[in-house]
Amino acid sequence: MSGFFGVVSKKDCVLDLFFGTDYHSHLGTKRGGLAVIGENGFIRSIHNIENSPFRSKFEYDIEKFVGNAGVGCISDSEGQPLLVNSHLGSFAITTVGRINNVDELKNICFERGNVQFLEMSGGIINQTELVAALINLNKDLVSGLRYVQEVVKGSMSVLILIKDRIYAARDKFGRTPVVIGKKSDALCASFESSAYINLGYKDYMELKPGEIVSFDSEKVTQELEGFNKMHICSFLWTYYGYPTSTYEGINVETMRYRCGRYLRKDDDISVDSIAGVPDSGVPHAIGYASESKIPFTRPLIKYTPTWPRSFMPQSQKQRNLIAKMKLITVSPLINKQKLVLIDDSIVRGTQLSETAQLLYENGAKEINVRVACPPIMFGCKYLNFSRNTSHMDLMARKAIAELENVSVVSDELAKEYTDENSGKYQKMVDLICHKMHFDSLKYHKLSNLVKSIGLNESCLCTYCFNGKEE
Repeated sequence: MSGFFGVVSKKDCVLDLFFGTDYHSHLGTKRGGLAVIGENGFIRSIHNIENSPFRSKFEYDIEKFVGNAGVGCISDSEGQPLLVNSHLGSFAITTVGRINNVDELKNICFERGNVQFLEMSGGIINQTELVAALINLNKDLVSGLRYVQEVVKGSMSVLILIKDRIYAARDKFGRTPVVIGKKSDALCASFESSAYINLGYKDYMELKPGEIVSFDSEKVTQELEGFNKMHICSFLWTYYGYPTSTYEGINVETMRYRCGRYLRKDDDISVDSIAGVPDSGVPHAIGYASESKIPFTRPLIKYTPTWPRSFMPQSQKQRNLIAKMKLITVSPLINKQKLVLIDDSIVRGTQLSETAQLLYENGAKEINVRVACPPIMFGCKYLNFSRNTSHMDLMARKAIAELENVSVVSDELAKEYTDENSGKYQKMVDLICHKMHFDSLKYHKLSNLVKSIGLNESCLCTYCFNGKEE
């Protein structure tokens, strides 16, 4: 994933930009960047943040930054913001999303006069550069942003910074949020609504899918209306959204409490205590415990000072190591206990399996796993929240392959296992439970996940669970 932040202020904006961008660190994996425009034009800095936090990389840069408007990004892939000089003028651009038809769009640019793209390692091009090129095929920034929304297959939200103004565009289907915050002397645009709370901003508006606005330090101007159709990512609430953020009026933390309660309503297991895998499994566990009247405990404590979220490193081996090293057990809460352990999801399954083994080694009598979302059957093709190189990396697909005695599971075959009332579904769950050495395993029903969020299912993207596209 990636996250961005932009601000226009009547006074120097650098500290607001710095902290607002830093509050997206839970989404970023590889690169952080800031761009500010002042009297002498743009100042920009981009750093590798794979092995150190955003703040430590930029705390010295911001001493040199001066300006009333800026944009920042923490990205899981390419470096950004980019600085662009074109027939539309000079601007800084940053994006959140994923483009699935890069070659098609690249050829459109070549056919219409774009002479080159800078290649990154592996021969890929910076998708933010591609977005800028597509915008520049048009007569102005607004028509260019709408053109991007029309031609990109995947998702793409954009911030564009010019002197004293930012253009903000939410992707066509609203798969990720873009929210506007306001205080007396400034306006900001952000992926996470929680990013501006401590900076003194109040919620002002949330862009509709496809909506394009611009703003200065005083007011927001709607440039183009949005669309009625929305497919916001349901995984925002379940996993990667920040607990203090709110999307479409629904707070992440309170949704997770509801999710846990719905998990328990569909379960009657008798155990000694309820626990959650830190961090995002914990609120689900609190909701489950509240509904069950069984005590909530914390037998797993995350060592927060140094360890990042375990999806961040590129290497699966590194991810597994971090997942193990960041959790420290509280043996008296584990020994001779029958536990319900709740996690937000099972993607590849390696980390949760090792966590369960850690609990067994500390004397747990039973580990009964409950998962706060349905089985993940399809790797996300709209956002970069998971780095699966193949659908067959997914634990659910591996189980299906074993049951069907095939090496590759087609999408059509995978869909046969998405019906939670079918025998095939239960065989898949039973096999996953056996392979991961749990005493029992239950996934959240999709219908109850939808109820937990509180939006109509037609407004949610559930592709990773059922393969349903827009």
